Amino acid sequence: MEKHTESDSTQVMLLYYLAFEHFRTDLGISNDYLQKAEVLSDSLDFNAGKARVLYLKGILENTRSEYGKSLDYFQQSLDYYKSINHKAGIASIYTAFGITHYDLSQYDEAIEAYKKASEIYAALKDTTELVTCLINSGNAYSESGNFNDAISNYKHALKLSEDSRDEDGVSYVYTNLGVVYKKQGNYPLAIDYLNKALDFDKKTGDMLGMAIKLHDLGEVYNSLKDNEKSLRYHQQSLAYSTKIGNKRLMAMNEASIGNIFKDEKAYSKALENYQRSLETSRQIENVRHTAICYNNIAEVNLLLDEPVQARTNFMEARDICLNTGNRDILPTSLLGIAETYVFEKKYREALAFVNEGKQMAEELELLENQKKAAGLLTIIYENTHLYKKALESHQQFKALNDSLFNKENIEKITQIEYEYKYKQALDSANIRELKLTKTVLATSQDLDRSNQNLLWAIIGILLVSIFLGSMIFYQKFNTIKVKNQSIITEQKLLRSQMNPHFVFNSLSVLQGMILNKEEKKSVDYLAKFSRLLRITLENSRDKMVLLSQELAAVENYMALQNLENDAYEFSITIDEGIDGSLFKIPPMLIQPFIENAIEHAFAKQTTDRKIEMHLKYLNEELVCIIKDNGIGIDSQKEKNGNGKKSLATQITSERLKILSTYFKMKGSVAIEDRAKYNKKGTVVTLVLPHEKLETA
Repeated sequence: MEKHTESDSTQVMLLYYLAFEHFRTDLGISNDYLQKAEVLSDSLDFNAGKARVLYLKGILENTRSEYGKSLDYFQQSLDYYKSINHKAGIASIYTAFGITHYDLSQYDEAIEAYKKASEIYAALKDTTELVTCLINSGNAYSESGNFNDAISNYKHALKLSEDSRDEDGVSYVYTNLGVVYKKQGNYPLAIDYLNKALDFDKKTGDMLGMAIKLHDLGEVYNSLKDNEKSLRYHQQSLAYSTKIGNKRLMAMNEASIGNIFKDEKAYSKALENYQRSLETSRQIENVRHTAICYNNIAEVNLLLDEPVQARTNFMEARDICLNTGNRDILPTSLLGIAETYVFEKKYREALAFVNEGKQMAEELELLENQKKAAGLLTIIYENTHLYKKALESHQQFKALNDSLFNKENIEKITQIEYEYKYKQALDSANIRELKLTKTVLATSQDLDRSNQNLLWAIIGILLVSIFLGSMIFYQKFNTIKVKNQSIITEQKLLRSQMNPHFVFNSLSVLQGMILNKEEKKSVDYLAKFSRLLRITLENSRDKMVLLSQELAAVENYMALQNLENDAYEFSITIDEGIDGSLFKIPPMLIQPFIENAIEHAFAKQTTDRKIEMHLKYLNEELVCIIKDNGIGIDSQKEKNGNGKKSLATQITSERLKILSTYFKMKGSVAIEDRAKYNKKGTVVTLVLPHEKLETA
């Protein structure tokens, strides 16, 4: 905006992007920018700008739960997009329609909107947005009780996400599969998928994602009658959702905690939680969860010997389900009504509701509801002297109970929990640091006092450096998380850049030098390591750094790799027309590919390991070519089985796409196997977005 002062379509889009950046953090600033964009769009008669403005207005109203206004704005935006035949814009509006109809529990309308968006995204070959539509469609099918179609959509989305190496997409699909399997009573699969998704959110620091997965895991353990674990998960989820102000999730956790108090016969506490959940659900017009709250309150009414009040609440829930198409909740309401009649010994009235609820539970494969129906039928038939039917119902009840809580399921769940916790322990940098410290303590007893002091001083400096570096990255990540996707991608790169394995390997090498009393060598190593850490931290503060600084970081990194035994033959060649002090580039674009070559290119190749880097400036493009003589990218894919790129490489690729838009110049990465040129190894060609400084 400071550079572009002309009142044209470009300024409209800049105002829109500024509004979009601020709408999650400061609605006042967002509205100011949006109003300016709207006025300028109208004065220019710029339909694309008008469509964007109305789209964001719709989103703002959706976040306020003003769904009617939201749909009106989306419709106006759609009309403008259609007038200019903007396919991607039209698809984005259909997606927005789907999300809003879903929030209103209008699942058929939501599914229809997602289908329209999916068809456009498939034609545009936009895999990311297509995956989003498939997941959203799966959610709508799940809420309406159509679990087979839900799972089909999720698995299609999972395949596309895995093929495109979209880790966020994979994690999100895991979450939804976990929820569906929980609803179907397949608890081992539910726990497995939810833990996988939770692990990803912890790595990325996604607080909302963690809150959702913790809630879902709490629900699974509540179904397994493990109240201690369930309460712990729900309390953690409630704390996260309260911190970020997500009322929908707050209401869900309040209800779930109420369920736990109900199981423990603390009925007054349960009703307090249910009431808070009901009030919040009404406030945000979440009719689906409002129905759940009425069912929950009714169940406590029954436990307090209040069948008439319970029936009133069950019927409230039933009516909401019938009006909104929430078929997965409806069986609970029907069976609850039946239970109130059983309580009053009105077995004929009860039987009609049980049979209706049982039939629907069987159609939806809801094992918990089927089990309850069988239990109620046992009581009804026994008290109406239909003993054969009573016995058959009781046997069905036992079979359903065994299928939910059989020994094989429990053992499977225990195994999944153990494997997940063990994996977390292996991935914990704190545990690795602790093991390293213990090793140093054990070995330092054999050193004289001066060497011992030197060892502790060096280890202390390194640990403090690592801690400070980690804190900077962590704080930077949490600050930027609420901003746009480009900044998220920048932060992911910074977090992945200093490979933890490299850091701990460096510490181990340094420890060995000290223990071997190689003082000069260890001091030299420490100096290079500290310099690399300092350069990394300094570069991470700036959007752009001098090319010479970036090359210094790469050279220092390779010097550390070669300090012990000259394992790699590394060279950098720069064309004469390139002055490193006159070019600026975004930091940490080159090193991930050097690091990737070291990590993967030379499997079982202990000698003749070459990495060559060449910089050239041609047709106003700054090009960096990285070659190795390793096994080649195609062989790496065969070895790994799925062709998955390293996290740093993938993030850098995504980052280059965003930077190319930001700088309005080409930015790309191409990775090829040199076998097609009858040579050995891999070649990476980076086109780097850059700024060229004026000479004095």
